Amino acid sequence: MNYLGTIRARSARTSANGRNSSSHSHQSRKRILVAGGAGFLGSHLCEALLAAGHQVICLDNFSTGLRRNIARLNHFDAFDVIAHDIVLPIELEVDEIYNLACPASPPHYQSDPVHTTKTCVIGSLNLLELAARTGARILQASTSEVYGDPNVHPQVESYWGNVNPFGPRSCYDEGKRCAETLFFDFHKKHDVEIKVVRIFNTYGPRMRPDDGRVVSNFVVQALTGQDITIYGDGSQTRSFCFVDDLIDGLIRMMASSASLTGPINLGNPGEFTIGELAEQVIELTRSRSKIIHRPLPADDPRQRRPDISLATQELGWRPNVDLASGLVQTIGHFDRLLTRATPELAEAI
Repeated sequence: MNYLGTIRARSARTSANGRNSSSHSHQSRKRILVAGGAGFLGSHLCEALLAAGHQVICLDNFSTGLRRNIARLNHFDAFDVIAHDIVLPIELEVDEIYNLACPASPPHYQSDPVHTTKTCVIGSLNLLELAARTGARILQASTSEVYGDPNVHPQVESYWGNVNPFGPRSCYDEGKRCAETLFFDFHKKHDVEIKVVRIFNTYGPRMRPDDGRVVSNFVVQALTGQDITIYGDGSQTRSFCFVDDLIDGLIRMMASSASLTGPINLGNPGEFTIGELAEQVIELTRSRSKIIHRPLPADDPRQRRPDISLATQELGWRPNVDLASGLVQTIGHFDRLLTRATPELAEAI
């Protein structure tokens, strides 16, 4: 069962005074830290963990995470928020740690590349040291960007990648690669229980309209009647995983046997050209937007598709939401944002 799918049912059992009335036993309830918990993925993960009856600490410096993403969770007594940057050490008592703390879209991580690298490397080091001290199991949200512009297709976990170490994307790509190294070294040297997942393009409600990712760009442009901008000729490919499926995979990975360290790919193996994505968005939004082309950015991958054989075999995981269904929900999210027409949104678009 998809973990996100339990949220609505459990929320319906939340008592009138706002206390979570889940019947989970005290022994099964864990104290879980979600670094980057106010972000797009992090907020969905916090919601799913609360629905499962856990105590959740959302840690975020709110550089790209948004308080509105977690506003609906404040009625849970088991939910706490700490404003903190993982580049600085922190002392907490926790059972599990999810490290999702890093800007994930090129405009955001390139705006301060030094801090992006510090978040990936020093931030991971701080959380690993916390895990080593507390005995917590820790999951690293790595990325398909560790494969760079791949020469192997689809991408399998054994592929070492083709990454430019000093290009415009390297602060993120190499930062995440180094973080993986730290995770495995802590596992070998300090016996820390680690989980490493490589996340492929994920989309869905709570994406920021200004995050610069292709799905949000296209949807916002289509809904506002702007030209839809394709970088390059549109023949480059991507695979798009809906957020519910991705969160399900993260939770399954954290709950897996201690011997399963990863890395494991999590993504939807359906492969689409960027041109095909643009056409789907135009059709689903009934937009009159025209498609225009701009030069392809440096080091932009030509193709991206995960081999998820390992996730299917070890976690029993496969994505369930097809692109069209996921886009409908995502379009609804942005349509509601645009209807509210906040000053923040107006500036972002």
